[in-house]
Amino acid sequence: MKSAELRDMDVETLRAKSQEIDNQLFELRIQKSMGQLAAPGKVRNIRRDRARILTILKEKAK
Repeated sequence: MKSAELRDMDVETLRAKSQEIDNQLFELRIQKSMGQLAAPGKVRNIRRDRARILTILKEKAK
């Protein structure tokens, strides 16, 4: 997800997206612990998307 797309979203949508990403990360962590994770690079991309969302939420809070 690109930063420009995220900046166009409102705060409530960003919070919902952040919650969705948290759930995805939880599921991926469980898969990793069971040895069933097919794409380990996906975790990295999702974590970065979450960081982008949190950064933009903090920017909008100012």
